Amino acid sequence: MEESIIYIFGVNLSALVPGIDRDNDSGEYTQTYPDSDFIDAINELGGMASTSDISDTVGCTHRTAYTRLQAIEERGLIESRKVGNSILWLHDE
Repeated sequence: MEESIIYIFGVNLSALVPGIDRDNDSGEYTQTYPDSDFIDAINELGGMASTSDISDTVGCTHRTAYTRLQAIEERGLIESRKVGNSILWLHDE
């Protein structure tokens, strides 16, 4: 897919909302990183991992990983636990 820059009211939305792209043919927004990338990363890291470790494995920003992991958790596909000042994300295969 060809990279595109998304502008709304003159603001580069692609820079503000990492991990989204717009399909040039359909005009629909798509996700650069599917949910399976985040779940697979947790599994590769032993079934439990920090947001930083997951973002490094997926190759996205910490913010993108955290936002996406929260959404995946809301759908009940993964769980999180707060450990000190960190959040660990868990997935049972």
